[in-house]
Amino acid sequence: MYVILLFFHSLVRWLVLASLVYSIYRGRRGWLGNRAFTKSDNAIRHWTATISHIQMTIGYLLYFQSPTVKYFTANTRQALQQIDFLFFGLIHIALMTISVILITIGSSLSKRQETDLEKYRTMTIWFAVALLIIFIAIPWPFSPLANRPYLRHF
Repeated sequence: MYVILLFFHSLVRWLVLASLVYSIYRGRRGWLGNRAFTKSDNAIRHWTATISHIQMTIGYLLYFQSPTVKYFTANTRQALQQIDFLFFGLIHIALMTISVILITIGSSLSKRQETDLEKYRTMTIWFAVALLIIFIAIPWPFSPLANRPYLRHF
């Protein structure tokens, strides 16, 4: 089960990133171009938040099955001194949870704005901040905090 969750968590990461980048692109284009907020824009906003919630659910399931996290919780004092355990036991989950909360707030606030300009601006700003946090919290192959491959395999 752990390997399957790890694979899907690795795969869905790319959907989250792609949907956020596309949402930010659409939001910035609409905001700066003073465009109407269309049903497509609303669907993109909604699906970006939904995909991030799916990823967070997979991530939490994975978190509670992870041998790294189990070691972290059983040996917290020693694990806090090793960046790999600290990253996955605390930093990754905290930053990713914060980013999904920001996406959720941004999506909700955007939906409730009065004007199209406000909808685009709200979506763009909240999603961009969340994306920045996500980029920091992903264990990229080149990350000094913890590195993992771009895509996990079975």
